[in-house]
Amino acid sequence: MKKVLAVSGGVDSMVLLDLFKNDPDILVAHFNHGTRKSADEDEEFVRKKCEELNVAFTAGHAKLGENTSEEAAREARYKFLFGLRDDIKKRVPGEEVLIYTAHHLDDLVESIFINLSRGTGWRGLTPFNMPGTFRPFLSGDILLPESKGDILTYAARHKISFREDPTNSSDKYLRNRIRWAIKIMDPGVRFDLNQTMKEMYFSQQKIRTEIEEILESLMPKDGVFERAWFKVLDDKTAIEFLRFALEKNGIKLTGPQLADFLTAIRTYVPEKKFNLPEDRLITIHKNYFKI
Repeated sequence: MKKVLAVSGGVDSMVLLDLFKNDPDILVAHFNHGTRKSADEDEEFVRKKCEELNVAFTAGHAKLGENTSEEAAREARYKFLFGLRDDIKKRVPGEEVLIYTAHHLDDLVESIFINLSRGTGWRGLTPFNMPGTFRPFLSGDILLPESKGDILTYAARHKISFREDPTNSSDKYLRNRIRWAIKIMDPGVRFDLNQTMKEMYFSQQKIRTEIEEILESLMPKDGVFERAWFKVLDDKTAIEFLRFALEKNGIKLTGPQLADFLTAIRTYVPEKKFNLPEDRLITIHKNYFKI
């Protein structure tokens, strides 16, 4: 199995690289967002480290600019990573490819708070449950670091060099403001919070897996969906079913986009088309549509 390690040059991903540096099946992938002047230095830092370790390296590039949102940067990064995965699978048919990221327990807690503040509902409790990815630090493996503190301890013990992202000290980003709020909590309360969030995450992962197994069993093999199904289902169930069906076909929509698609399925006159991202058109026939 090919492991694509997402390595930014920060302490988390450099520890991830150190842990898997002797695995012959890794490919280090660095994405240069082009959002700050030091981005090229980060790329060169990771490249040289990979040369030193004799590890395969590749880089993706964008020119997003300094005012790019975290969400836009994240979308560009994952587009690169999944594109890389797809290229590998095309070159080596049958090859299993997973994207490894260095997300840890503190990232999990911060992401859940951010998602809940945005009204994401139950899905916000499993922010890193993305098909095709693996988070070793959140795998429950007791031999691996789990929290930021564990990672910093490992880095100090093994003398691992890394780059510090200057945006981590900016209060411009919601994640940083939440991170600072959590840091000033009483240590005992913070520990309890982390443990509760961790337990919640694994419980929600299990629930999500069971839901997806049910949806999988209902999914038509030919990709043809009856419009009548979506007229009798309540909105939330219909959107959940639509989301799963689209993601199975590599299409990700936002909540508002899913709601618009559901409205189209229920109300469009026959043969009218609905435009999905990247100009993919879905024809809404009289009784059905096909993804």
